[in-house]
Amino acid sequence: MAYYISNIARSKGDPKVLHAGPSSLGAADRMAKALGWFSIGLGIAELVAAERITRALGMEGKEALVRAYGVRELGHGIVSLSPDKHLGLWSRVAGDGLDIATLMTAMRHDNPKRDNVGIALAAVLGVTLLDIIGAQGVTARHSRPRGRPRSYRDRTGFPQGVQAARGAARDFQVPPDMRAAPTLAAVSDRAPQERARPH
Repeated sequence: MAYYISNIARSKGDPKVLHAGPSSLGAADRMAKALGWFSIGLGIAELVAAERITRALGMEGKEALVRAYGVRELGHGIVSLSPDKHLGLWSRVAGDGLDIATLMTAMRHDNPKRDNVGIALAAVLGVTLLDIIGAQGVTARHSRPRGRPRSYRDRTGFPQGVQAARGAARDFQVPPDMRAAPTLAAVSDRAPQERARPH
């Protein structure tokens, strides 16, 4: 599937994906991606079915608020799928707090749909826990320590090892037409001798 998606917008002459290897995304990145798509799905549902949602929760008259929350969820989802996914997930956590506060207003005793509100509240609390775990995981995975230079001591310029690199220059074949070309050092060494030669 990734093969076809990667080549959809390919123009003639562009590099082509021949084989899609394993994903480099970590567990926290995959969770951020899943929560981002969940946010987009929930946002669309809140925009399209605001009346049904308010009726099920006994919150008639709050359709405009539910639609506004739907737009907010779409924003959370888009940012959660972007390179700034940590911002998207932390904004989801803040949005969850707003959802909980809104649902708590519907937990009044005269609401005949109070049981549905309790179920919705439990679901939001569960999603909030996932959002917090995902936000902390993505932040830890992609954060850089401040005030301390990055260390590259574990890296080497010899990916195949130092022994494999020894003698590699001797094995390099110089094309014949390049052997005849004088080097800059040879030209500079020869110049004083040519000037000293009598005419």
